[in-house]
Amino acid sequence: MVYLVGIAAVDIAAIAGFATATEFRLADAVTFAALMACGVACVEATRRLGVPAGVSRDLLSAWWLPVALLLPPLYALLAPIVMQVLLQWRVRATVLHRRVVTAAAIGLAGCAASVAFHWLVSEPWLVSGPSALSRGESGAIALAVAAAVVFALLNTALIAVAAHTADPELPWREVLWDRESVLLDVVELCLGVSVAVATSLNLALLIIALPPVVLLQRSLLHAQLQAAARTDPKTGLLNAAAWQREADTEIVRARRTGETLALLIIDIDHFKRVNDRHGHLVGDQVLAGVATTLRTQLRDYDVVGRFGGEEFVVLLPGADLHEARQVAERLRNRISHMAVAADDAMITVTVSAGVAIMSVHGDDLIELLAAADLALYRAKELGRDRICIPAVQPPPPQIPEAPPAA
Repeated sequence: MVYLVGIAAVDIAAIAGFATATEFRLADAVTFAALMACGVACVEATRRLGVPAGVSRDLLSAWWLPVALLLPPLYALLAPIVMQVLLQWRVRATVLHRRVVTAAAIGLAGCAASVAFHWLVSEPWLVSGPSALSRGESGAIALAVAAAVVFALLNTALIAVAAHTADPELPWREVLWDRESVLLDVVELCLGVSVAVATSLNLALLIIALPPVVLLQRSLLHAQLQAAARTDPKTGLLNAAAWQREADTEIVRARRTGETLALLIIDIDHFKRVNDRHGHLVGDQVLAGVATTLRTQLRDYDVVGRFGGEEFVVLLPGADLHEARQVAERLRNRISHMAVAADDAMITVTVSAGVAIMSVHGDDLIELLAAADLALYRAKELGRDRICIPAVQPPPPQIPEAPPAA
């Protein structure tokens, strides 16, 4: 909370400082209004699609990056406030402090990019003033790209520190960049610089720039909504239907290649007691903590999902019985050392698990789930906090045929 308040305070101080130092010009106000109007049009054109729960991405940088590059830094501080107010009012009302911190982080990142760009383009040995962008000088465009990179890096860093501080167990790789977010950042930077160049040439060109940005925004939201439909909202893992589809695909591939494959069903022991004693919100935190432990302890291509209630399912492609047992024991041990804060207590839980191996305990998903489920119930009967593997039934003895009668 201290960090979040600090970001907001620095943003307010920057607005106050630049407001007193910025000379008002009608041309700047018109440009700012035109870019904000494009942002409003973009939001209104896409808001009916809906917004996925949790963290979602948009392409609004296409409008506030040109503000940072073409106008004084004060406007870069104000632009995200305008857009966050619109998103809160027209798209989805969320907790206010998230909107405030998001606007502050984007504003500070945009302000830094604006200060850096305007300082560099004022150096005569680099480019001849901000108007060089409208003339298409390569030096000005290169500096605009560099300023856009500064914006992306600083904005990501501010938000990542907040996310990691709120949940220190969250790996840095999950709050910084993955391949998808890097690609999206590159697209945003390219859009922002392109719109800035078009705006510097002629403000009327925004009419041409708006439709492609709206189309890209709709495509991005559609992809995020599709991903959200596959995800369990409490844990971020695959939901039961999506996990079954992924598991079926892996089983077909394993049959074709002849590789082995293991399935784990993991159940939190006495989870009802957690809900009864501490409430369902704390129970949700326990579910999220178990899910995070599963993600961090498994390979990227292992298929992990929440099967319902307090049950999780894991598919381990290429794993044999020995490896599956090792993985299950490691998960059991790590989860038992996990702690979730609730009031004045730290909640710990244990898990039981059942393991099934393809071609040993079953040949399709239904048979593997049934075998692992039986093993899970056996683990609970034996006292919980343990791993069980179903016994393999020996094949029936072959009775030799009697020789034909003479």
